[in-house]
Amino acid sequence: MGVPGDNAAPVIIKRKKIVKGDGHHGGAWKVAYADFVTAMMAFFLLMWLLNATTEKQRKGIADYFSPTIPINRISGGGDDDFGGESVFSEKRLAQNGVGASNLRPTESRQSRGEMGLSEDGTNGSDSEEKSGAEVSESLEKVEELLLGRAGESLVSKEANRHIRTRVTDEGLIVELFDLEGARLFPPDEAEPTALLEELTALIASVAVLVENGIAVEAHTKARPVVVAESPVWDLSAARANAMRTLLEARGVGAARMRRITGHADREPAVRNPLAIRNNRLEVILLRTGG
Repeated sequence: MGVPGDNAAPVIIKRKKIVKGDGHHGGAWKVAYADFVTAMMAFFLLMWLLNATTEKQRKGIADYFSPTIPINRISGGGDDDFGGESVFSEKRLAQNGVGASNLRPTESRQSRGEMGLSEDGTNGSDSEEKSGAEVSESLEKVEELLLGRAGESLVSKEANRHIRTRVTDEGLIVELFDLEGARLFPPDEAEPTALLEELTALIASVAVLVENGIAVEAHTKARPVVVAESPVWDLSAARANAMRTLLEARGVGAARMRRITGHADREPAVRNPLAIRNNRLEVILLRTGG
């Protein structure tokens, strides 16, 4: 305090509060990051499941998460304009492991779930299930004979390398494919080789044990140069027809043939479209009514 009469200004001391900038931010970013990591783990788990499971297993997983009490036999639960679409509708998803079983469905054979009715108006789920089980069992027996699981193989080890089989919703698919130095057809030709004739004799010998319809599909590898008129379409169709002729010559009835298809290079079996592995035939023993 100054002396009375002194004109000196008083001294004022200001105390400034210093706030540090690296304080607590609340931690909300940690929650967001944890949700992101969880979502990524779920995504990669889904990708792994899709790659590691078979069509039957994926169908079983889909059935597990589907409603156990169906309300409407052909829709998602509503009626008329609010019917929606069921994920098991045959007109939406066919033979991809999560959809219905018939590639070419009709109105009378559309998927109907647990409340499906037979043509006579009765509940035919028991008989259909039994029939489906019998068909699956017969197809599996044919597969065992082809691969020689029940005993010695009916073909040589070299020929057996060209066979792959799988049972799908469509039926038993027997895949025959080219390997380096061992082809089913000469390059750019539809004349069967001795290897294909041996494999055809094997397929025909087991195909006559069942009465299922048969479909033949042919695929070819892509060409390295784009041409104005691609020969792969005509080539694949000719090879499919040649396979049909071989089967009929080995005793498979012509009446059992349901379709002969050439897919050209549109459905490669491996990632490289130019790989020789894409040259292949698929003989499908269709399920009853396929």
